[in-house]
Amino acid sequence: MVPLDSQPIKIGEDAFGRCITLANLVLPQGSNAMENSFDGCALLKDRFGEGGPGTIVTGLISRFDDFPVHKMCYYHFSTTAQELRQCIENQEEVEESLVDKFGMTAFHVLFSNAEPRGELLQVLLNKFPYLLGWKDANGKLAMEYLVTNWTPENKILLEMALQSWMLSRLTSWGATLWMEVIQSKVQAILAEDDKEQRETLCKEAYSAFARYENVEATSILEMVLWKRTITNSEQNTKGPKLMVLDRGECR
Repeated sequence: MVPLDSQPIKIGEDAFGRCITLANLVLPQGSNAMENSFDGCALLKDRFGEGGPGTIVTGLISRFDDFPVHKMCYYHFSTTAQELRQCIENQEEVEESLVDKFGMTAFHVLFSNAEPRGELLQVLLNKFPYLLGWKDANGKLAMEYLVTNWTPENKILLEMALQSWMLSRLTSWGATLWMEVIQSKVQAILAEDDKEQRETLCKEAYSAFARYENVEATSILEMVLWKRTITNSEQNTKGPKLMVLDRGECR
């Protein structure tokens, strides 16, 4: 992360030559780059065009201009929880501000930092826990950035995130068996020391949770359709007798 009050930067030759998925970077005003500074940055070229390093530098200078919540999470060391909370309240009705042009949510930006702060994470969890299920342009969930930079502090943050996003929702559904399965997967992630295996376990937990979400959504839709069928039947009959319902028609 480049500090907020940094002086202009001159980016040298092939500085980001191998950074194919680079996205979470802001440059200070007045920065410039050599002709081949971003040669390997496929994602930056895709988002900011093929106009050369100048267009990429311009894009990175204004990286979060339309995404104030993302910007606060990027400069997390100079952001208070109250400031972030107020910023979210100001942006809450603007859906376009939740996901940037790289498909990143504020969680992605916060978790890309080396030492993300728990108080800022809690503010985000209170407002947008569902955004933890969003994948960015690199096909990554926010928590995948967190598990890559594995520290005791980040381990606590991951547990906070999974508790709010997955386990609390399963508890609210009364899905005890599902909750036990996900709880077991969460504990396996937290206990795993191998980076690649930890990433695999995260993906497995997400896949299981997404499957449970689909089942829950289908069940709710079925109940709505059954209720509508029963209501229509009551309106079309003179007595209390209801038409026979075909559960297969509600699927």
